[in-house]
Amino acid sequence: MPSSENGLIAPVRPAVGERPSDKQILHELFHAALNAATPEGKFGGILPHPPKGRTIVIGAGKAAASMARAFEDAWGRPCEGLVVTRYGHSAPTRHVEVVEAGHPVPDDAGMAGAQRVFQLASSAGADDLVVCMMSGGASALLTMPYPGISLSDKQAITSALLRCGAPISAINTVRRSLSAIKGGRLGAAAMPAKIVTYLISDVPGDAPATIGSGPTILTPSTPDAALSILDEYEIAVPESVRSAILRNRVPDSTLGSGEIHTIATPRMALEAAAAKARAMGIEPIILGDAIEGEARELGIAFAGIVRSVLTHADPVRKPCVLLSSGETTVTLRGRGRGGRNTEFLLSLRHQLRNTPGFAAIACDTDGIDGSEDNAGAWIGDIMPDDPLDLTRSYLNSNDAYSYFERIGRLVVTGPTLTNVNDFRALLVR
Repeated sequence: MPSSENGLIAPVRPAVGERPSDKQILHELFHAALNAATPEGKFGGILPHPPKGRTIVIGAGKAAASMARAFEDAWGRPCEGLVVTRYGHSAPTRHVEVVEAGHPVPDDAGMAGAQRVFQLASSAGADDLVVCMMSGGASALLTMPYPGISLSDKQAITSALLRCGAPISAINTVRRSLSAIKGGRLGAAAMPAKIVTYLISDVPGDAPATIGSGPTILTPSTPDAALSILDEYEIAVPESVRSAILRNRVPDSTLGSGEIHTIATPRMALEAAAAKARAMGIEPIILGDAIEGEARELGIAFAGIVRSVLTHADPVRKPCVLLSSGETTVTLRGRGRGGRNTEFLLSLRHQLRNTPGFAAIACDTDGIDGSEDNAGAWIGDIMPDDPLDLTRSYLNSNDAYSYFERIGRLVVTGPTLTNVNDFRALLVR
């Protein structure tokens, strides 16, 4: 697939006078969503006043490097700092150092980077400005275990939460309880400096305290909730870790969390895709930007909506496109390759196998679906006449990647340097 220099997929346009194919329409919509989610050009009108002292830029996430670069371009003044991003998600910056670390399971590089970020924040004085960049992935990338909790403890608990299909809100509640930097602790370290936080949301609801587990967003401690989540998903932890969770309290502060600006959200991406659809003569409906649940169950539900459009012209007449975002989960039962977007799409394909007139794309806007090299996949145009047992077998093995690799329908973008959660578009025409 063609790629642009910033990692976003280039639209695949038809020749003049030709009717666009399903693939061309779907990729145009995804391209529009990604462009709306980039940090470039998003700082106009929301920059703070220059400080008397230093401007210190810190942050973490899959978009942290591109956010730092975009801030430098908009700021136009000297600054310093450090941001932590996922391996392969770096971007060239002039003043702010970029380090790469492990995601979704934290590693030594992330812990070393978090300690340096914390030290930078702690060095700020009353005349300094601390600018924090947070985006999806920061919870794993900015790892600084609370005393009594080791990195290996955090790695084991994170891996278990990811395998069991827990929603991101629950995972981040636990992450905050294990951390010495999340839940406002980084912001507390930076006081009394002025703090301005810029966010790219990848979470349902866009709550600032949930994005990257809110290192600069003062959040009440919830140790009982964290322990309940671990018990609910039957994740065994050492007694030393349980004791540390109960001791871990956010420092009291009357200074608040400073300024907060959200510069990109899943809703913004969906609205950009909807505008593109209208320009192409296709009626869009945004079903929601905070849809959660098991990926394969969502595929079944969305198949029912497609049938309703085809049979009853409800909730909209065709040609139309059903747009949605959110973060689904996958409870691992098999040992195959695949992420939540490919699993959703394979479930949809399984349900609508003999249904003509629809096409779909499902991709993670960071360019990585699960742990593979694809953003997601697409279906439409001419599809192979696969037996029902074959798609069921791939689903039961959590092996959607291999299925779409086999039929040549993977979407591969590389790192997009942004992250506003999953993007799904179901085209009916």
